[in-house]
Amino acid sequence: MSTLEIIGGAVLLVVCLVIIVLCLSQEQKSQDSMTAALTGASTDSFYGKNEGRSREAILAKITRTLGIVLFIVTLAVNIVPIFTDK
Repeated sequence: MSTLEIIGGAVLLVVCLVIIVLCLSQEQKSQDSMTAALTGASTDSFYGKNEGRSREAILAKITRTLGIVLFIVTLAVNIVPIFTDK
């Protein structure tokens, strides 16, 4: 194993663990749309207008970004040894 493969594996492990922790710390989404349709509730509240800045939105953005990083690092760890073995 090369040093690059070991570093890539360590990065994959850390990113996987962080994604797991972030997913577990997020709140479960409920069926608010159906409730809003029945009760006539609107999203004109302060929370509805600032939904992108809430804790849940920030966790979702970080999780999405780390998922992309995980995908790229996984590809790199599997593709780079093909070109370095020659």
